[in-house]
Amino acid sequence: MKVALVHDYLNQMGGAERVVLALHEIFPDAPLYTSIYDPDRVDPAFRKMDIRTSFMQKLPWVTKHHQPYLPLYPFAMEKLDLRGYDLVLSSSSAFGKGVITRPETMHICYCHTPMRWCWNYDEYIEREQLGKVARGVLPFLITGLRMWDQTSAMRVDHFIANSPTIAERIRKYYRRESVVIPPPVEASRFPFDPQTQPESYFLVVSRLAPYKRIDLAIEACNRLRLPLIIIGGGRDEERLRRLAGPTIHFLGRLPDSEVIHYFRHCRALLFPGEEDFGITPLEAQAAGRPVIAYGAGGALASIVEGVTGLFFREQTVESLVEVLEQFDERQFQPEAIRNHALEFDTPRFQRRVQQFIEAKIQAAKSGESSRSSSDVL
Repeated sequence: MKVALVHDYLNQMGGAERVVLALHEIFPDAPLYTSIYDPDRVDPAFRKMDIRTSFMQKLPWVTKHHQPYLPLYPFAMEKLDLRGYDLVLSSSSAFGKGVITRPETMHICYCHTPMRWCWNYDEYIEREQLGKVARGVLPFLITGLRMWDQTSAMRVDHFIANSPTIAERIRKYYRRESVVIPPPVEASRFPFDPQTQPESYFLVVSRLAPYKRIDLAIEACNRLRLPLIIIGGGRDEERLRRLAGPTIHFLGRLPDSEVIHYFRHCRALLFPGEEDFGITPLEAQAAGRPVIAYGAGGALASIVEGVTGLFFREQTVESLVEVLEQFDERQFQPEAIRNHALEFDTPRFQRRVQQFIEAKIQAAKSGESSRSSSDVL
């Protein structure tokens, strides 16, 4: 069976890109098609893959500033040549699912979310620093993208959602059903010792984008004078640094080994955004550390309140401050937290995906046999 993988773009590293790495382990000979690729901004493991990019790869500065090229992505994905494949497995939160395949090719999409900034446009632009021209033009562009998004969803044969929240969005916006398979956490990356003593700091590990709501964590820790370490970079960094008081420390992007050290020794991970799923909370839990998260979206599927973490119920500084004031890490058992994370370990994810694919292929073969018999009759 000839298999191709598809991903929206490869110029940043996050949970979606870790899903692609796990999918590639299932199909190590499959080429990976994407719109753009910057090997310096993603995991070195991608350098070992057969990565095939679209015409957008040749555009100036596209890998570092891809947002201005927004109108081109649908064309770029539709131009990818996927002839000759039996299975196309796309990883998509935007454009990857829009590839065009042959009638005999099965297309399965692992959907991280329907386009967040397209369907939640008003919430998205509230925190983006957009100029007057962009704010004037974008509504017309977004309307067209919504139509393309719905139309391209019909090209997918089967959807996998990364959480119950995303399954509901797929049903709402695409009128399609999906099966839920949570994304993987590579638990083996996090050496676990239940005797490890936490240090005094709280932790944020995230791309610094406005929708991540890192500002809530900063302002809450400012107010309570709590140490907060922030690992990651992004376009919101300058604004966040202006908000930060003396107890807030930005470490930028760090090597994996250093990130793991901070995971293992934090009091808790702070996760203030509403995410589609969020692998970072599971990484903290794999290290045996609890998570304090906004109680909405994917966090509800990855955190067990009172066992592996706590929720704050309103996405406000006051609500987070209230939880931080009451937080006592000694109430949590590192072994129980770690065991919960193991339920999402990479081998389990890969096994679930393989079983789903095999079931769909078998069903398709059975359907073809039934149609052939009917034709003969």
